[in-house]
Amino acid sequence: MHLTSFLRPAALALGLMAGVGPALAVDGLAGPYLATRIAETDRDYQAYVNYGMRALAADPGNQALVEGLIVAKIALGDLPGAQPFARRLASLDAGNNIAGLVLIANAAHDEDWQKVIDTLDGGATIGRSVDQLLRAWASVGLGRMGSALEIFDALAGDETGGEAALLNKALALALVGDFEGAAKIFSGAEGTLHLSRAGVVAYAQVLSQLERNADAVAMLDATYPDTDDEEILALRAELEAGKPVAFTALSGPREGVAQLFFEVAQALYGDTDPSLVLIYARVAQHLAPEHAGAALLAARVLEDLQKYELAAEAYASVPPDERSYVQAQIGRAVALRRLGKTDAALEVLQALAEAHPDLAQVEATIGDTLRLAERYAEATPHYDKAIALLGEDRPGQWAIYFHRAVTLERQGRWPEAEADFRKALELNPDQPTVLNYLGYSYVERREHLDEALDMIRRAVEARPDDGYIRDSLGWVYYRLGRYDEALPEMERAVELTPLDPILNDHLGDVYWAVGRHREAEFQWRRALSFITDKTDLEELKPDRIRRKLEVGLDKVLEEEGGEAIRK
Repeated sequence: MHLTSFLRPAALALGLMAGVGPALAVDGLAGPYLATRIAETDRDYQAYVNYGMRALAADPGNQALVEGLIVAKIALGDLPGAQPFARRLASLDAGNNIAGLVLIANAAHDEDWQKVIDTLDGGATIGRSVDQLLRAWASVGLGRMGSALEIFDALAGDETGGEAALLNKALALALVGDFEGAAKIFSGAEGTLHLSRAGVVAYAQVLSQLERNADAVAMLDATYPDTDDEEILALRAELEAGKPVAFTALSGPREGVAQLFFEVAQALYGDTDPSLVLIYARVAQHLAPEHAGAALLAARVLEDLQKYELAAEAYASVPPDERSYVQAQIGRAVALRRLGKTDAALEVLQALAEAHPDLAQVEATIGDTLRLAERYAEATPHYDKAIALLGEDRPGQWAIYFHRAVTLERQGRWPEAEADFRKALELNPDQPTVLNYLGYSYVERREHLDEALDMIRRAVEARPDDGYIRDSLGWVYYRLGRYDEALPEMERAVELTPLDPILNDHLGDVYWAVGRHREAEFQWRRALSFITDKTDLEELKPDRIRRKLEVGLDKVLEEEGGEAIRK
């Protein structure tokens, strides 16, 4: 199975339920009930199962508890464990969405296609369009292709599910060997399809099966003219060499249903409760354990929820023979790093680098892991290796040069760092992160201040609501002695990022420069109060702030031999 949805998410508005979280009664919350409520708020799925089972034993008729246990079981990837609760909930509420989802998913997993239809006929529902697409795939599973096509065609004119129906019809036709019919749909002859990356790959495979490799190459070139995507490049090379490329997007109707649920998850991602997205991704995984896209989406949602342990497990479920294995292992390493397990993350990445010594992304990720652990001298050689592995210059390569520049700058190797910053901007001239970092560095070094101002202004234009970039703009005005212009920018920066101690310290300096000394002292005290273990104390310098509170900024600048405030 391929990694991403066949249709862009905006094309799959299927009118599904908005959320499935339990709504426990608040009267008399104590013991297990209170614990389940806390677990629900924290999205601690395992804790919800542990305490929810105890609460349900005391209150077996509590429908909300049963629903919550189903959600938690699915979120943990335990669809079989959710089934008894789904049967209980369906007996209480035949039309319950989450119960129907589990019962249908398990029937599809067992390839009991008649049971899928019977469950839908019995009142189970997920959403009108999805229900119809499930009936169509069940018909394919029962060998009733004619019935499936009737359902697809009836749904094709529907506003919410029409494009999804066309896409599923094309996949079903390709699955049974009707590549001509599939190609006609993919080409847009029966209606517009907004194909995503995986849809484009499926279309290329279909064209290859029709001995139209040249058309497939032309389609890939038109869709991805400057791609760095290794899978797309490998596919293109096979096609250009005249090799027949097998249709591997689906191998059976069960995978078709898995892809359908994955499409739903993709469509909902970013627009609804992430737990709901996770549910559909987990169902897709259950139906097609080899579906790398479902595993990656589940992992991404778990990362969004800051459930890094579960995310690492989801990434680890992608097998080594999948094209997305490298991407999954990199995701796993990132999740481990976010858990504070830097050494474990590095072990994963080092093993990956040994298996794939020619991949710049792997070496760059090792560099990122070391850089974020502030192990700058160790990080730099890995960026060196990554850059040595790069081919011709591409805009997307700016990040590797930028991150190497950061490690060099932190080691005091400024000329080399400056060259890398400049290279990053050569590759991507309007990249706001680079513009801000280099501009701010020039401000701190009292170099190229006019150019720094231009860089930071451009960064602000690109990201007007970024507090750190606003701070940089205010700070360059301050360094130029343009205090009245610095003030609104610095106030806006603190408004956008109110708890950052460095930004509050800067605002204090600007207040002092415009003669508002009491407000300056207030901001300096705020800056000290916001210091955490993550604060860069070399940049903030708490002792310097305390000295400013004792004698004022003018005296501190005099003691340091720095440039005085311009009166």
